[in-house]
Amino acid sequence: MNVTSFLIEAHIIRKRNDLLEFLLLKRAKNEKYPGLWQMVTGSIDGSEEKAHHTALREIKEETGLTPVKFWIVPNMNSFYSPERNEVCLIPVFATQVDGHCDVKISDEHSEFKWVSKEEAIELLAWPGQKKSVEIISEYFMNPRSFLKFVEINI
Repeated sequence: MNVTSFLIEAHIIRKRNDLLEFLLLKRAKNEKYPGLWQMVTGSIDGSEEKAHHTALREIKEETGLTPVKFWIVPNMNSFYSPERNEVCLIPVFATQVDGHCDVKISDEHSEFKWVSKEEAIELLAWPGQKKSVEIISEYFMNPRSFLKFVEINI
């Protein structure tokens, strides 16, 4: 069995009135996992594309948004693919956008909404994604947090 990495997870956040909001996207009926709420996800194009480039590309494709800041979240999600007999490791990213941005979702999604940490945790299906929301919230909302995110200049 191989360990591989061919997907990314990117959480889009904004601050409004000292509150942190997460952008969630609802999967379209014709997509895998229809009706599932999620953050931006996507496949890395070939062996040449870097994971953080994939995240930035997918953010633009799925939401039309341009990030203001971009970080690596110190968390890695994973799952087992029985079809491939592989374990997939998924790097997690966070990006901040302007508080008054205009979201334009792709055909992959049927709707979007900005939610609190608590609502994001309630709506997301996978434990690793919920954990990413907790980590991101801790980093941005707790001034005494010991977490350190690596910022990538964009």
